[in-house]
Amino acid sequence: MDKMLKDSLQNIQTHKNSNPHYTELLEILEEILILREEHRHRMTRETFPVEKKLIAAKMSGGLPLVDFSSVAYDLTESKDYFLALLEIAEKRSPGETGEMARKIREGEISFNDLIYESFNPPLLEENAAVDEEEENSYDLVELFLEESLRPALEKVVQTYGDVVRKSEWSEGYCPICGREPKIGEIRDEEEIRYLYCNQCGFEWDYRRIKCPFCGNEEQQTLAYFTIEEDSRYRVDVCNQCKRYIKIVDFRDSKEKANMDVEDIATLHLDMLANDEGYD
Repeated sequence: MDKMLKDSLQNIQTHKNSNPHYTELLEILEEILILREEHRHRMTRETFPVEKKLIAAKMSGGLPLVDFSSVAYDLTESKDYFLALLEIAEKRSPGETGEMARKIREGEISFNDLIYESFNPPLLEENAAVDEEEENSYDLVELFLEESLRPALEKVVQTYGDVVRKSEWSEGYCPICGREPKIGEIRDEEEIRYLYCNQCGFEWDYRRIKCPFCGNEEQQTLAYFTIEEDSRYRVDVCNQCKRYIKIVDFRDSKEKANMDVEDIATLHLDMLANDEGYD
């Protein structure tokens, strides 16, 4: 077993012991990480080719390396991975995702279209109601859609990550795939804030006193809150755009944060932020 995977599974077990109410979600993550490694070893092609001569221009122009404004890539392997991921949900709630899997296999639903919509979501009508059961199923499908591209995008990170880090990227969205971050980490004695992309696993440093979503730098409209039970976690909020990002700070405990695990283990912070009116 890959050492990184072994460490991740151990980290998940630790969180299951300390946060039993997240056990089901963490068990799903366990299955995802194991399946991710299996799929990574089976990959045979480069899904997202990058033109090296355009990297510098893209970075200086604020354009991520992989362009999802249209999805013209061969996503065959990612689709196969997505169908395998759907089986994780299907065995827990038979019937919820089986029909979607059938339609994708038979061509009734285009996987490429699903990926395009995940990066370019249509605007919901103001009064549109969403059934709670459908919303939970949709959230899981969204998670699997995001995960389906992870192994292929990780190859881009492995190949070009060092070049990107040296480019002085200053945007709040990911320089590899363009996703907005959900979680970040404070590291080093200089208290540098790193933003983490759940889509591709890339991390990049970003100014502490600046909103990654709207670029607001007015200190009086930027704030954060913590919970008394654990000061290792906080939520950075912007009162201009009403967005938030979760932040992990393990400098005192010297722990190594696994950001995929921490994102799930801090869902209570998402709920608190939403209750306070932040998106």
